[in-house]
Amino acid sequence: MLEDRLRECLTFDDVLLVPAYSEVLPKDVDVRTRLCKGVELNIPLVSAAMDSVTEARAAITMAREGGIGILHKNLPPADQAREVERVKRAESGMVLAPVTVRPGQLLREALATMREHDVSGLPVVEGDRPVGILTARDIRFERNLDQPVSALMTRELV
Repeated sequence: MLEDRLRECLTFDDVLLVPAYSEVLPKDVDVRTRLCKGVELNIPLVSAAMDSVTEARAAITMAREGGIGILHKNLPPADQAREVERVKRAESGMVLAPVTVRPGQLLREALATMREHDVSGLPVVEGDRPVGILTARDIRFERNLDQPVSALMTRELV
């Protein structure tokens, strides 16, 4: 039954697009597609759910480009949840619930937080109020890890 509907199948090796003049400009082309109900992709690209292909970093990149990355399941449930959280936190290129540090915390603790969350900068807050930012550039050559974050953070926030 399915064979009756499928008349021809092609692979990448079967198709060759010859370069030529076209009236159609790339900006006028719409390649959006619906992956499933409620999920529309801006580009029809889906990465494989394989541990050697898609973890949080690849899924984030795919999403930012308009596709989707399917996270693999070859991890313990807690690690799977952490990968999903990393992708969701990077939504739209804006961190919705940033990991923060306090001005009085030691640089050593801030560095551990940066490594744990795989980030290169941390907002510095007092209560809910931002008072600075600590970035990799601020601490690149720093050797004294027992000083407070406030000694190195950038205070001028936009």
